[in-house]
Amino acid sequence: MFVGVMAAIMPVMSIDAAQPDAVVRATRALAVACLLGMVALGLAWELWLARTGSGTWAVKVLPLVWPLAGMLKLRLYTYRWVSLLVWLYIAEGLVRGPAGRGAEAALAWAQVALGLLLFAATAAHVRWRLSHARRSGVEVTA
Repeated sequence: MFVGVMAAIMPVMSIDAAQPDAVVRATRALAVACLLGMVALGLAWELWLARTGSGTWAVKVLPLVWPLAGMLKLRLYTYRWVSLLVWLYIAEGLVRGPAGRGAEAALAWAQVALGLLLFAATAAHVRWRLSHARRSGVEVTA
């Protein structure tokens, strides 16, 4: 029974992952670009630009690196949890932005902007893929 279910699901999954439509490609590109931008900004901020400590806070970008492979492989579950994870970084930027001065405030607001763009891209990606799956008659449970 399991083999029959997997055989029925695999063609749908492989077609979707092998030839994504334009909206899926665009939202993936924007999401990955924002994610990489947030990683680069976080590392630059904590290691070179802020100069507030030893750089140990640079480990805060590690949770942003983990979903990169899943996003490139079009795993819907990854897009879902990244859309929730990004709010921690948006909140950090909203706290540090008004409190900071000069470059630190600019970096915080850049983090907020990248985070909001990442959220919009992941939400649009999930919404499009779910609506497309429903229109094509594929049952989505995850």
